[in-house]
Amino acid sequence: MVLRWYVVRVQSGKEDRVRESLLKRIKAASMDARIPRVLVPTEKVTEIKAGRKRVTHKKILPGYVMIEADLDENDEVRSMEIWSLVRETPGFGDVLGTHSHATPMSDEEVRKILGQMERSDTSPTLAIGVAKNDHVKIQEGPFEGFEGVIEEVDAERGRVRVMVTIFGRQNPVDIEYWKVEPV
Repeated sequence: MVLRWYVVRVQSGKEDRVRESLLKRIKAASMDARIPRVLVPTEKVTEIKAGRKRVTHKKILPGYVMIEADLDENDEVRSMEIWSLVRETPGFGDVLGTHSHATPMSDEEVRKILGQMERSDTSPTLAIGVAKNDHVKIQEGPFEGFEGVIEEVDAERGRVRVMVTIFGRQNPVDIEYWKVEPV
């Protein structure tokens, strides 16, 4: 038995629902050994809004579900049985690959996605809603109400450097990213 990962396109926003439905169908058909894992790849993201920190889950591949399956090319009947089960799941789109043959993910792609999921479990990434050269308005602190352009984003520390005009001169102001909003 050779297990490979495949990508299935599903209705966007319904990835979790399709996953649960597919898992029920797999269990009912006693195909747990042939399809051992169905994943909606997500990563933990830390967001700070209004000074409050919260951790959310962000989909790495929105609109897709990863399926680990044993599709033995020498046993077409079993392979068709598996794909029929998957295709008949409500919300299912199609399998990535050619019309008649599903293309498995490369080992490198699988390692990258699974590694990203594991890394985010131990240390969630910081979601910063602004980028370099964005025009922003400072919401809090001594420069409240000033507008400027972001010169630098330091995601590790959660800070941005904003160039604001004070007394006719451009001055850099380092500030937490949640204290600015795009203009």
